[in-house]
Amino acid sequence: MGPAMMFPNLHPSDLYAAADRLPRVRLAHLPTPLEEAPRFAQLLGGGVRVFIKRDDCTGLLLGGNKARHNEFLLGDAVDRGCDLVVWGAGVQSNNCRQTAAGCAKLGLECRLYLSRGHYTTEPQGNLLLDHLVGAHVEFTDAAVGPELDALLSTKAEEFRRAGRRPYAWHRPRVVPLAAVSYAVCVAEIVEQLAGRGLAPSALYVSSSGATGAGVALGKALLGLECPARLICPMHWPWHIPTALANDANAAAERLGLPHRLTPADVDADEGYVAPGYGKPSPAGREALHLLATTEAILLDPVYSAKALAALIADVRAGTYPPGSVLVFIHTGGVPAIFADPAGVLPAAESASPAGNLIRRNPS
Repeated sequence: MGPAMMFPNLHPSDLYAAADRLPRVRLAHLPTPLEEAPRFAQLLGGGVRVFIKRDDCTGLLLGGNKARHNEFLLGDAVDRGCDLVVWGAGVQSNNCRQTAAGCAKLGLECRLYLSRGHYTTEPQGNLLLDHLVGAHVEFTDAAVGPELDALLSTKAEEFRRAGRRPYAWHRPRVVPLAAVSYAVCVAEIVEQLAGRGLAPSALYVSSSGATGAGVALGKALLGLECPARLICPMHWPWHIPTALANDANAAAERLGLPHRLTPADVDADEGYVAPGYGKPSPAGREALHLLATTEAILLDPVYSAKALAALIADVRAGTYPPGSVLVFIHTGGVPAIFADPAGVLPAAESASPAGNLIRRNPS
């Protein structure tokens, strides 16, 4: 066990109270439902029970995990008197979509710098929604990660020199604050399961950043003995468990709590990234269709689908005994389906309503 276990376990109410001492704006529909998926679990076999934490139902422009993040990030922006948010990620970023939505609700100008990557810049999926809520969008060839971070810092400084008060993506400040929101999410899960007389046997979520750091921290704060499987959607140019432990510890400091994690406390699995960041995988497509056809719950094709694929693989490998309670935290992202419908079709090709063939992207 890591050093976090040296400290007394918190009750969910203690964690809620600590989080509420931070600047915060209410943007999300919380608590989100915890929905059992019995037909999906039966299809998997192994006698496990599967529950879906419906963070695709957080509201704020079609939902997702960033609604939780932005309660604290935009709360920080408002508390600091900012009038502009400078943000960025990929063209089909769920993060940017919900940040733009939060800015619209709060009357903040939103400037998005979106990395083209392999995506088209046609206004569809998340990008269409960015435009609809009034974000100012510029495209860049800067890669997501340190290169785009540097661009955002430069743009924020330009606005600052022009007399504006920008709130910009700054990893050391932003990630721990966002992580607080997912420690709170774990507290919700613990309460919701306890109301059914259950406790989690494992938690699964797609994250190699703030969401994962928060889940790992919530697990430690509440004294959960179960694994928290953080399924990474991308590779970063740093050691992910070390970064997430550091971010979790910074979040604990913000909460005024003494609990600390080490990299050994963080189960970050990079084995599901292939064929690359933002690209669907065969296992992810299977997961998406299994959940859609058994429970009518949609996943996004490149984040939550890959995380559910990891849960499926673990169950099929016999990792959990019968009766185990597996919780899948659904981080949203459904608008991405509409950006590349061919990438999520169940067959190599299928007929559209108009009778034309829609072909799956071979990548």
